[in-house]
Amino acid sequence: MSDLKFAVYGSRRQNDNVDNLRRLIISLAIEGAQVAVHEKLYDYLTCDMQLLLPGVERVVNFPDDATMAISVGGDGTFLRTVAWKNNHGAPILGVNTGHLGFLTAINLDEAIKDIDKILACDFRRDHATMLQVVAPDLKGSHFALNEVVVAKEDSSSMISVHASLNDRSIATYRADGLVVATPTGSTAYNLSVGGPIIEPAAPVWVLSPIAAHSLTLRPLVVCDNGELKLNVEGRGSRFRLVLDGRQTSLPLGTQVIIKKRKESVVILQRHDRDFTRIIGEKLLFNE
Repeated sequence: MSDLKFAVYGSRRQNDNVDNLRRLIISLAIEGAQVAVHEKLYDYLTCDMQLLLPGVERVVNFPDDATMAISVGGDGTFLRTVAWKNNHGAPILGVNTGHLGFLTAINLDEAIKDIDKILACDFRRDHATMLQVVAPDLKGSHFALNEVVVAKEDSSSMISVHASLNDRSIATYRADGLVVATPTGSTAYNLSVGGPIIEPAAPVWVLSPIAAHSLTLRPLVVCDNGELKLNVEGRGSRFRLVLDGRQTSLPLGTQVIIKKRKESVVILQRHDRDFTRIIGEKLLFNE
């Protein structure tokens, strides 16, 4: 199995899981696969936890020859794995050691038990669309899997977000901010501000205001095949642009353009774990 290479990214908040995490990594290597671990997780395991990882490679950048990315943590870790992977086409398997874990397929015990399934990539492949963002002075990655958020600075007054789709005006959102979420991200920040849950395969985005000044401004679902423009104004001087938790401060008056990214993310899930089962488990719909 020397042609298999697993790139592992994980949260360093793993004190209760380090032994099993090491067991997972070593099990893959023992089966003949190549294993590359992101430098921060590698250093945490080998330096902070004093564990040995024989035959395991320490890497900074995502390996070009990786056949699968493994994200160990919660949904936040999964999003950071997407950013690390950038536009590499390798699928991502989420191993949950966090809380809700909407994006993760299995927990750590299951990963160790089902090591043969990981080696055979015996999972359903879900293709998740992403958001591509264009804005002046935007730092870091210009894409998001879950959502793009424009929000006021912490101590400033509310902002006005003029939203248009394909150059046709939608609304002016006078609010603390606006969430533009993909179906994948509909169960994240969008859900917490009152937005709808969207089936992952739906070709749509949802626009959900944060603490809107007007009671008539409600979450809005739009097709994802257009160009969304957000012009942000206000009485302060700057606003926050947040892509999957990665923040940039931009001057008010900046225009933010959002499109669907050409590349999708392949998320691996168990064959028996579909959307309805996931929301039933995580949100206790059937309780």
